Amino acid sequence: MKYQNLFKEYDLGGNRLKNRFLMAPMTRSRSSQPGDIPNALMAEYYAQRSTAGLIITEAVQISLQGMGYAKTPGIYSEEQIQGWKLVTEAVHKNGSKIFLQLWHVGRISSSKVNGLQPIAPSALTAQNTSVYIFDGAPNGDATFVPVDEPKEMAKSDIDNVIKEFVQGAKNAIEAGFDGVEIHGANGYLIDQFLRSNSNKRTDEYGGSKENRIRFLIEITKAVVNAVGKEKTGVRLSPFISFKDMNDPEILETIMLAAKALNKLDVAYIHLCEADWDDAPQIPNDFRVQLRANFDKTIIATGNKTPNEGEQLIQDNLVDLIGYGRKFLSNPDYPERVKQNAYLNEISDNHTLFGGGTARGYTDYPFLK
Repeated sequence: MKYQNLFKEYDLGGNRLKNRFLMAPMTRSRSSQPGDIPNALMAEYYAQRSTAGLIITEAVQISLQGMGYAKTPGIYSEEQIQGWKLVTEAVHKNGSKIFLQLWHVGRISSSKVNGLQPIAPSALTAQNTSVYIFDGAPNGDATFVPVDEPKEMAKSDIDNVIKEFVQGAKNAIEAGFDGVEIHGANGYLIDQFLRSNSNKRTDEYGGSKENRIRFLIEITKAVVNAVGKEKTGVRLSPFISFKDMNDPEILETIMLAAKALNKLDVAYIHLCEADWDDAPQIPNDFRVQLRANFDKTIIATGNKTPNEGEQLIQDNLVDLIGYGRKFLSNPDYPERVKQNAYLNEISDNHTLFGGGTARGYTDYPFLK
């Protein structure tokens, strides 16, 4: 077989994965309203894509305050827990594993989404950044609105968010997930604490790199204590700076965080890598350094070809390879790679975010 490494089984903290293909988290905004509740259509979508050894769900808000975009699902109500059970049962029936991604957007929100002022490490508005709502636009399209100015979090807010991450993790395990991924990437709340340009605090959560990783580490430690280290992963995005997150110190900060996460013995670090054509590439020396500082599973997700994924595993720089849009339009993506078959293209960009039907969601064909 051409891609022997990609098709090898893998042991992720006791979860036996049937291959090294990971379906990456992708926001699709298909939850039922009111209540942002996962539903049978979402269960069908994930079940179709359980050809991946591991699925990471779309980002899932841990509270109404943590929500930044319309119709994204939550993990803080009983109705949401019951909805997610449809998803986990369907995926497990097809022999795959699934982790839920725990999400708080921080300052990347608007009162037009959830009726609340955003919260953040500092009262700094993200420049040139929007979120979306659905207000009857043509084709059911999302309407983008600017983010609001956030409120600087008091210590009580920090303590409350940590508790929400813990409760979200417990709820995810109750819903049948094999583990949880703490979303510390892409300019959202935890990433806002990590970066010197968005975190101007002068208390123990700001200033030095050691202080700026404190929020991430406290959340991770609390989640590990609640559900177990083998069920806890963390997503980071060292080379992504959109949402007004350009920080000259971020690489050193991420590496410091990796060392601290290694001490907590979490299941994995998931590198979110840019997937647009002219995006910055993660240099090889960063991967080598990360492998030296973190001795558990490393996941790389970006616009990688199977050849690139195979080589990264061969070089022992990563263990699992995440694919996003390839799985979106090709639910049987691993089989297509194995057969060197044609790939479905995304049929309609209008269906990427939102919509309550199968169109552009569960109607992509499998190989015949």
